[in-house]
Amino acid sequence: MVNTTLPYGDTLDAILSVLPAKLQKPRVGFVCGSGLGGLVDSFREVQIIPYDTLPGFAKSTVPGHKSALAFGLLGAGVGVPVVAMLGRFHSYEGHTFPTVVYPIRIMARLGIKDIIITNAAGSLNPSIAIGTIVIIQDHLALPTLTGMNPLLGPQTSPNHPRFLPLSDAYSTSLRRLAFIASHQLSLDKDALAEGVYAWVSGPTYETAVEGRFLRNAGADVVGMSTVPEVLAAREEGLNVMVMSLVTNFVVIPKEPRRIKEEVEAELAGRPVTLPVAQVVSHEDVLEVGRDKANVMKQLVERIVDLISS
Repeated sequence: MVNTTLPYGDTLDAILSVLPAKLQKPRVGFVCGSGLGGLVDSFREVQIIPYDTLPGFAKSTVPGHKSALAFGLLGAGVGVPVVAMLGRFHSYEGHTFPTVVYPIRIMARLGIKDIIITNAAGSLNPSIAIGTIVIIQDHLALPTLTGMNPLLGPQTSPNHPRFLPLSDAYSTSLRRLAFIASHQLSLDKDALAEGVYAWVSGPTYETAVEGRFLRNAGADVVGMSTVPEVLAAREEGLNVMVMSLVTNFVVIPKEPRRIKEEVEAELAGRPVTLPVAQVVSHEDVLEVGRDKANVMKQLVERIVDLISS
């Protein structure tokens, strides 16, 4: 069975009706995560199309996310035509999975071959510091293993595989270009790392036990997006690279706080040093995104140059 209810034709007509010819066939697509929408500042001859003017598109409600497609030219010389999602859709906002991944399918139908997906993520790995850009090599997705797979239901095309392999989900050639670009830009060798991304549904941040579980399961960073987009992109035959900007450490104390022992010590008259409570805030996430926005822009622009060459 094929899903014929999605308005692909209407969406494409709406996009192409407002774009100049040179931007109508983008080569590379981007998904801009929390605080990373400044990538569009590097585009030339920019055309912005709000999501609310496009059939089939929803509206992003997350702070730090805009709600528009941006088209333009990126890179040296005449530039490469590109398209970027300024704001993504998440299942925790109440969007269905066909809606969450609809922009990916539209970009594929516009003709992109490569997609670079960015996100803000929490570090589960003590050796991956805040501010590090992690090039994702694999993912751990508990939702897709337990019934929240965006590819469930009727297929969007009879040409898509019913059973999608994911052992090659993350393009080795694109990942290689990321590290070449970092070298060419003379970034510190610790600016980039490789790792495994854990997808959780959100919108809550992880408990300490959940964080420890994900770390022990092999994940290096964790976030609330991206994997649905990766699955749709691979189903559409796109080459995928994911760049996770580490904006915080997941709170995983070495030992849980033992209130019973504190009370017993207090009653016995012994001094008690109370630990400082640690929490993560979305504003912290956005602040790191703003701090690293220029590095991300330079890196992505150099990767596009390498793709085009």
